[in-house]
Amino acid sequence: MSASIVVNGRFACKRLTGVQRYAKEITDRLTGRCDMLWTNAQDGIPGHRWEQFVLPLRSRGRLLWSPCNTGPVAVRRQVITIHDMTYADTPDCFGRAFSAWYKWLIPRLVHRCRRVTTVSEFSRQRISEIAKIDANRIDVVPNGVHADFKPAGEEAIDAVRKQYGLSGPYVLTLGSLEPRKNLATLLKAWPQIAAKRDDLTLAVAGGANLSIFNGQGIGPDTLPRVRRLGYVDDAHLPALYSGAAAFVFPSVYEGFGLPPLEAMACGTPVVCSNTTALPEVVGDAAVTVDPMDADAIAHAVLRLLDDHPLQEQLIHRGRSRAGQFTWEAATAKAWNVLSEASLN
Repeated sequence: MSASIVVNGRFACKRLTGVQRYAKEITDRLTGRCDMLWTNAQDGIPGHRWEQFVLPLRSRGRLLWSPCNTGPVAVRRQVITIHDMTYADTPDCFGRAFSAWYKWLIPRLVHRCRRVTTVSEFSRQRISEIAKIDANRIDVVPNGVHADFKPAGEEAIDAVRKQYGLSGPYVLTLGSLEPRKNLATLLKAWPQIAAKRDDLTLAVAGGANLSIFNGQGIGPDTLPRVRRLGYVDDAHLPALYSGAAAFVFPSVYEGFGLPPLEAMACGTPVVCSNTTALPEVVGDAAVTVDPMDADAIAHAVLRLLDDHPLQEQLIHRGRSRAGQFTWEAATAKAWNVLSEASLN
């Protein structure tokens, strides 16, 4: 017998980034309680066409959960998860067509569907303000940290160092390499750090074309001891985090910001931005800094590397903080929302 709740599985065939990871982690834990409806036409016009015209027919009046920012406008019996409002808050990071589509779509979805969820209090307030919806109609269901993220053993760390060519100490940064992740400012800060620590490498993990940074004359190819790692498979991330002297996350905009928590869970001290959802997520377990101030980033990283008591304090606080966010807790909250919405 078909489940009374179905999931918009447009995300299912995509490479995992933050939004897709959220959907996968929760839906994996809802197996047997929900049916997944999916397509190979994930991106662009074919994906939108499937979502807007085919998915409503396939859901057949059952409650639909759309976990990745978009969903069919025609389906009122729907819970929509909006992770952030980047299309409105950072429009310069996207093409005109993308921004225009989201500007049209999101307000209609949130006003027509039964419930809205998001991943942080910051995003809840931004959705309320931009889409003109009562914040009380929005439930916060945070991300979680997978149990695989824990301090790795020396053998695993050595193996990942060898695989990615990291022979000495390194500082790690990770994220899809788009402007809002702000690699450019970290790269501006790097010469100051490298001048003081001549044994240190900056390891840049994330899959995208770096030409947007090279075009400004500050790309990794122009700087000392910066290593591009490209897209890093999930299986390698715990050891990569664990082997780092510090994790730096200078993003200027996050609806949540999972990588700092993953690094904390692996016992790595964190420097991250003091903007948007990140202070809410990391609490007092990280050094926070103005992400647009290259000098401040350099000072924070050098301070952390030189201050061993601070490192130990942040490692202890970080593991405790990361332990507060689990996928099991996220799934329980999501299921409560879906169950209530299915009864109305």
